[in-house]
Amino acid sequence: MQAVLSQFEGYLQSKKKASPNTVASYLRDVAAFGSLYELSDTADWKSVTCETVERYLIELAERGKSPSTVHRVRASISAFFAFLIYQGAVKVNPACGAGVTPLSKKLPQVLTTAEVEKLLSLPMDASPKNLRDKTMLEILYATGIKAGELIALNVDDVNVQLGFVNCRSLNSQRLIPIYPQAAKLLEAYLQTGRPCFLQTADEHALFLNHSGARITRQGFWKIVKAYAQKAQIKKDITPQMLRHSFALHLFENGADLQSIQEMLGHSSLSSTQIYARILKNNLKEKYNRFHPRAGA
Repeated sequence: MQAVLSQFEGYLQSKKKASPNTVASYLRDVAAFGSLYELSDTADWKSVTCETVERYLIELAERGKSPSTVHRVRASISAFFAFLIYQGAVKVNPACGAGVTPLSKKLPQVLTTAEVEKLLSLPMDASPKNLRDKTMLEILYATGIKAGELIALNVDDVNVQLGFVNCRSLNSQRLIPIYPQAAKLLEAYLQTGRPCFLQTADEHALFLNHSGARITRQGFWKIVKAYAQKAQIKKDITPQMLRHSFALHLFENGADLQSIQEMLGHSSLSSTQIYARILKNNLKEKYNRFHPRAGA
């Protein structure tokens, strides 16, 4: 991917006469997008659709990025595709049709409880990899933490006996309980799964790859996609969707918004209130579908 980015940099500097700050921002934004979706050479970028770009922008907004940042990222991706068109590598610019203005009004997609059950109940063999993958998905849904937070967990951040995960960030930490099934899986992974990946005694990462290092965000995305395909769930499942599902299902079952806010790590309750909007929309949809006179 670095070779393509170098060519893009030259295009911005010579063809577009972009300022150094603009060039740096565009390169950073495109690199982040390409890394997330594992896009390396120009052939990979042909698979990007308008929906792919729009979903990425929505996720940025949901993670608290400002509207100006989201708009800039869209401009960066659009500029990159303009460069690919200029090169003759692609024919269309998928970023042109990606919506930006209504981002804050869009409700995040979630899984139903039945879909989550289907995803987490897939049969698996006893291989260390399957045990690791299933444990990661289970912990993600059990805690509602972000994919990056899940990957950043160290062994001493979890307590199987007491049943909690300590999610740390630069300025804070939050203790999140986990249900017994998640604790049981985590214990099995620590005892029989992780030791198969471990190569050096000084490695503290909880979830390891085959090289014995901390698993990457891209590696975890592959796990999520593989499980979604096996479960035959038609929705485009992402780690963020499991986080939203965790929060909504808690709210549906009576948890108060302030508790959910604390577990999610939202700085403002307004960010958490989106789950009340989702529930309201769901109730209205069910009412219109099932009330005998709703369609009259």
